[in-house]
Amino acid sequence: MKTEIVDVLVIGAGPSGAVAASILHQKGLKVKVVEQQKFPRFVIGESLIPRVMDHFDEAGFIEGVLEKNFEKKLGARFLRGEEVCNFDFSQKFSEGWDWTWQLPRAEFDKTLTDILESRGVDIEFQTKVQTVEFNGTDSLTTVENSDEKKQIHAKFIIDSSGYGRVLPKLLDLDTPSSLEPMAAIFVHLKDERRPEGVEGTQITFDVLSQKNWFWVIPFSDGISSLGLVSPKEYLESIDAGDNVQTFQNIINESEYYKSRFSGLEFLFEPKKIVSYSAAVKKLYGPGFSLTGNSAEFLDPVFSSGVCFATESGALSAKLAARQILGEKVDWQKEYEEYIMYGVNVFRSYVKTWYTGELQKLFFHPEVNEDIRRKICAVLAGYVWDKNNPFVAKHDRAVQAIAHILP
Repeated sequence: MKTEIVDVLVIGAGPSGAVAASILHQKGLKVKVVEQQKFPRFVIGESLIPRVMDHFDEAGFIEGVLEKNFEKKLGARFLRGEEVCNFDFSQKFSEGWDWTWQLPRAEFDKTLTDILESRGVDIEFQTKVQTVEFNGTDSLTTVENSDEKKQIHAKFIIDSSGYGRVLPKLLDLDTPSSLEPMAAIFVHLKDERRPEGVEGTQITFDVLSQKNWFWVIPFSDGISSLGLVSPKEYLESIDAGDNVQTFQNIINESEYYKSRFSGLEFLFEPKKIVSYSAAVKKLYGPGFSLTGNSAEFLDPVFSSGVCFATESGALSAKLAARQILGEKVDWQKEYEEYIMYGVNVFRSYVKTWYTGELQKLFFHPEVNEDIRRKICAVLAGYVWDKNNPFVAKHDRAVQAIAHILP
């Protein structure tokens, strides 16, 4: 069987794998990317947050992505009946990027891999990982595509396989999430009644009830992404037996958006994801690290998925490069503890969102601007800035403020 020899094997070519591969390539290491699917391919996670821009900048992607004219995301709006809460990323507490993108991931992810291939990064699409054997930090991975079956010898593996969760499955690393099982149903449509100006392009989360919320993500090409997130039991209870009819009924639940979207033709049958939260026993081992959704996935409510994907992808690449060059790396401290701190900050906010405490802060007229600026920094993804008390005290800050509000 043919064997290829590389420094780093990256499994998965989404944003996490693309960022990791680009940084490794910049450092002069021989990197190989294998991706099970053919790009472009549909994937959810269309709302980014500003922290990801630091990673795309470091990976050298900004200029190439700007050429695509994706819709800029300057903040986010939350609605609850007549109540409105706006967050402007330029008004956040932490320093950092004030904007990001909202975009169709199929085109975006293909843009990143096109940039990588133009720089000489080796990417094999439609290639599936079959087995992985470790010998210390070295590994031998068997992959297969329609043309051949071969082995890849690598000094390190970065698993950015997302929902494919390649190494968690092969190495028995999956563990139940601590979050309540939730479900999502979503679709794209041509936004034929889109208003002019900010109203037409603003990303919005319409809170239908404490645990049910509806997203609207307008893209620059006139298409919008719509979705409902709810407890899985609720989605099962409203299932009309036809995903199209079920989603039409969901649109009609939104008093704010039903006149804009009701009756419009969907570009594909609405898709469902049930019990999507995921966790692992550990984020690394001898010769490998897990990044993005192959490690932890929380909830789409604050669009944290791609942020953790690129944060962990960038950090994995830099630590793996140091290790390959002979430096001792403390993966527990430098990787797992660091990444999990940010995950746990967002986890706190996800939990208090669904208990209603965070929603109370969002929509209460007496919450001062300083608190909003600090929460805005969290929503922008700056969840490692411990100068922000809403990061440093994430496990109690929201509850404490919500408790004293009338």
